[in-house]
Amino acid sequence: MKTLLVTGSSGLIGSEVCVHFASLGWQIHGIDNNQRAAFFGPQGDTRWNQRRLIESLPAFVHHELDIRDRPGILRLLAELRPDAIVHTAAQPSHDRAAAIPFDDFDTNAVGTLNLLEAVRQACPESPLVHMSTNKVYGDRPNSIRLQELATRWDYDDPEFEHGIAEHFSIDQSKHSLFGASKVAADVMVQEYGRYFGLPTCALRGGCLTGPNHSGVELHGFLSYLVKCNLEGRQYRIFGYLGKQVRDNIHSHDVARFIHAFIESPRSGEVYNIGGGKPNSCSILEAFQITESITSRPMDYVYLDEPRIGDHICYYSDLRKMRSHYPSWDITVSIEETIRQIVEAWQGPRQR
Repeated sequence: MKTLLVTGSSGLIGSEVCVHFASLGWQIHGIDNNQRAAFFGPQGDTRWNQRRLIESLPAFVHHELDIRDRPGILRLLAELRPDAIVHTAAQPSHDRAAAIPFDDFDTNAVGTLNLLEAVRQACPESPLVHMSTNKVYGDRPNSIRLQELATRWDYDDPEFEHGIAEHFSIDQSKHSLFGASKVAADVMVQEYGRYFGLPTCALRGGCLTGPNHSGVELHGFLSYLVKCNLEGRQYRIFGYLGKQVRDNIHSHDVARFIHAFIESPRSGEVYNIGGGKPNSCSILEAFQITESITSRPMDYVYLDEPRIGDHICYYSDLRKMRSHYPSWDITVSIEETIRQIVEAWQGPRQR
């Protein structure tokens, strides 16, 4: 039986990856210490997801371990020597990072280095997939010429007809401290691939979403928006008239791509992983879709204060992913994704 190690296993992508590979007969080892609750408070707690994995996956083993614990990570990798590693553990909010800069960098950058070096020492032939972020591009996407439409901003430059590609520059832009720590991790993942020859890739995610997300205001756009709608809670729009655009990819489609990479790995690769233009929406458009599903009006307030480093419009160019892995594509629409999130918040899970 093959063994998979997943960091951040109680989070959205980590838990989806655990379920996906367990269904394929893999032994799953998950690393998680509920740090999301420390970053975001009780509303960010993911213990409910940890319990779900333990109860539903017989082949799942939980490890209460912090990726900042270098000796602990080195020991665990030496013991397990997993056949593949998926690294999703992170401090995920660019707003929160400014208040906790040491925790942010130690988790995102140093924690990734701890894992990479442990893999190099214990199982250098095992593919490692790192969940990076589109925030590595900083606010540079805002320099692209835009057009204002009725409910969204969109690119007004034919070069970006398909979205942001992997060769887009990450330099000379404002990243937020979160973006900077994720740049450090992203480049280190590439370097362990290029310098040491390890099979690694960094997935620069857009809005990664799905029904198992513990969305909060500072992280988890669609999940938090739906929760506000269902609970009659006021949603705050920060700038850009609510027309700022994100591409949204269901966690299942992320797990499917990770599987494709592990089956046919490359060294030091980078992919922009998101929903692409067809699965993109603005905040106003997300309101409309959610309201059509729940029949509840959205309560919101507009603040003319854009978040520092926020993207006005961002969607991923998926052509490189599709060319390297032609059997992979988006399978879950934005409408179906929001419907599943609605059903999840209406269900029995802890909020």
